[in-house]
Amino acid sequence: MQQEQIVALEEGKKRKDQECAQLKALVNDLEKKTLQRIIDKTQVPVAAVVIMACNRADYLERTIASVLKYQRSVASKYPLFISQDGSDPNVKAKALSYFNQISYMQHIDYDPVHTERPGELIAYYKIARHYKWALDELFYKHNFDRVIILEDDMEIAPDFFDYFEAAAALLDKDKSIMAVSSWNDNGQKQFVYDPYALYRSDFFPGLGWMLTKSTWNELSPKWPKAYWDDWMRLKDNRKGRQFIRPEVCRTYNFGEHGSSMGQFFQSYLEPIKMNDIKVDWKSQDLSYLLEDKYAKYFADLLRMAKPVHGPDLALMTSNIDGDVRIQYTDQSDFENIARQFRVFEEWKDGVPRTAYKGVVVFRYHPPKRVFLVSPDSLRQLGIENA
Repeated sequence: MQQEQIVALEEGKKRKDQECAQLKALVNDLEKKTLQRIIDKTQVPVAAVVIMACNRADYLERTIASVLKYQRSVASKYPLFISQDGSDPNVKAKALSYFNQISYMQHIDYDPVHTERPGELIAYYKIARHYKWALDELFYKHNFDRVIILEDDMEIAPDFFDYFEAAAALLDKDKSIMAVSSWNDNGQKQFVYDPYALYRSDFFPGLGWMLTKSTWNELSPKWPKAYWDDWMRLKDNRKGRQFIRPEVCRTYNFGEHGSSMGQFFQSYLEPIKMNDIKVDWKSQDLSYLLEDKYAKYFADLLRMAKPVHGPDLALMTSNIDGDVRIQYTDQSDFENIARQFRVFEEWKDGVPRTAYKGVVVFRYHPPKRVFLVSPDSLRQLGIENA
């Protein structure tokens, strides 16, 4: 009887020792994590990164894999969030499975949607509500200075984060820059060449973009009910400000199925070239993109381009060495010329996609550049009798 009690006491002591060891390990782990959080707090984030999601768990998984591939090494600079609109269980489960790497936010909206025109998709209204809620959360609740917005059908380039870190300095310095984008609408393989080239544009590109809290303070109170991206392109909201965009995209949009029903996917999105080299953005002098320098920089490029006129402009351009400029008379003429080269024909509020002061630039038989120039572009850029 005594022997059994001794054995039981010894076994109890062993269990206690094991529990103590486990508790010590847990305390040590918590201390390490707390210390890491303290260290991380000394690192001021460049921007929060939010992946906007709804009901496509398979797409979300592909996006997360791409983002984490490059974010892990700079995690303290770029805290990562997933914002889910609605309650799709597969999306929620997928997002929560990354709980130790990604913060999860959920937007539940029970208010009915009243479209303004018959036949409109409710999805565009829900997307606008979700964007406003998520950006309010990140800027006001979490108090970030900048936010990068991605969608759940995007992959990112190897230098995505370095690009935005370099661009953040431009955003802070130049208040005429409204946002920075990783996207070029005319970024298809056949129209790009230089992964180092960046441009200013009067047309909001979206699709992987960064804005500041001060800009959101202005936009949030008047955020639209729907079609938020086209709303961003209105002159009344842009107020003369511009956007930075790359020549070679830093995101790739693989979302053939979604609210836009694969609109333009095969013609414009699928052939996009995403940058595949790691540009050292820290060593690049980007001061040419500042408002007081860029007009002269761009005008010098345009001035050196050879004027071309004629019926078959694409063929004529093919036979010319060096950069080319082609003047269009109005929107209809621009659309006709763009159709010949197979670049985007679309305008919003008087501005062609990618345009800067009415000029759309793209590569054609690279490295040759083609500049499509409005009747007033040369005057705006101070180019006389060219």
